[in-house]
Amino acid sequence: MLKACSVLIIAFVILCSAFAGDRVLAADQELLGAGATFPQPLYSKMFDAYNNQYKVKVNYQGIGSGGGINQLIKKTVDFGGTDAFMTENELKEAGAQVLHIPTCLGAVVVTYNLPGNPKLNFTPDLIADIFMSKITKWGDPRIAAVNPNVKLPDLPIIVVNRADGSGTTYIFSEYLTKVSAEWKEKIGTGKSLKWPAGQIGQKGNPGVAGYVKQTPGAVGYVELLYALQNKMAFGNVKNKSGKIIEPTIKAVSAAANIRIPDDTNVSLTDTDAADGYPISSFTWLIFYKEQNYGNRNAERAEALAKMLLWMVTDGQKYVEPLQYAPLSKEAAAKSVKLIRSVTYNGKPILK
Repeated sequence: MLKACSVLIIAFVILCSAFAGDRVLAADQELLGAGATFPQPLYSKMFDAYNNQYKVKVNYQGIGSGGGINQLIKKTVDFGGTDAFMTENELKEAGAQVLHIPTCLGAVVVTYNLPGNPKLNFTPDLIADIFMSKITKWGDPRIAAVNPNVKLPDLPIIVVNRADGSGTTYIFSEYLTKVSAEWKEKIGTGKSLKWPAGQIGQKGNPGVAGYVKQTPGAVGYVELLYALQNKMAFGNVKNKSGKIIEPTIKAVSAAANIRIPDDTNVSLTDTDAADGYPISSFTWLIFYKEQNYGNRNAERAEALAKMLLWMVTDGQKYVEPLQYAPLSKEAAAKSVKLIRSVTYNGKPILK
């Protein structure tokens, strides 16, 4: 009897050890990412689908592109998300080669809260002057001139911007720097900007969208999906070719109809494409080319590489349903090539 009990106890201990081992493996397979809120709804869907299929958890925190870059440099995450290609200083600070792969394209839209939420048209100079607080009333004759069939209210314009380091801000300000000499001189391009006094700062695309939605007369800039999810009005924009363009998947894809360099560092704002939406951009995931750093093991590095490869291939089927534009064949091929160049101890991880 005693011998039988001993056998059962030993078997129980072995079984518990096996379960403990599974927990350690599962924890090791939880990849960590942080950064851009621009693609966060898509990433949430992709990572949930990936976990269901491959049992690898991915924990992504939307803290803004600036935060994602900082966390990657500090090596506290496996990968970062950014809507702005890293600067030369940021790449130097990283201390080793960082790769960028685009995952999709999106549109930054001008969203607003007006009675009846009419569809408005905006010209580049109007957008610049509204966000420089030079146009302060919705009934301004310049807004009325490009919206002759809209009855505009006599409401003050309340400008809402991003208070955090934001790739969405980078895209929006890069566009305005290209189309407005005054914006270029006074504000410029960046993930964080010195905004005119009196404007309202909010964190993340959700923060801007939420504030605009609850504030009559407010105007802000967000990724298209946030406006759609919140059933908010957003404007059409006159592009370089003189066409008024609605931000659609087709118009965003058209903006990317250009040659993609091998490192994928390309700007799509103020596109030359006749039918392209002018405030479009890729969004990127960033990660170290050499994965043997810190206490990382080869299994974790391989899990990251496989997940990244899936995102730019099979995972692309989740892009359009969430109102982002999928990668072109050229952009996807460039991304695959970069992912296959990732190494561990100098040897390619993926065969």
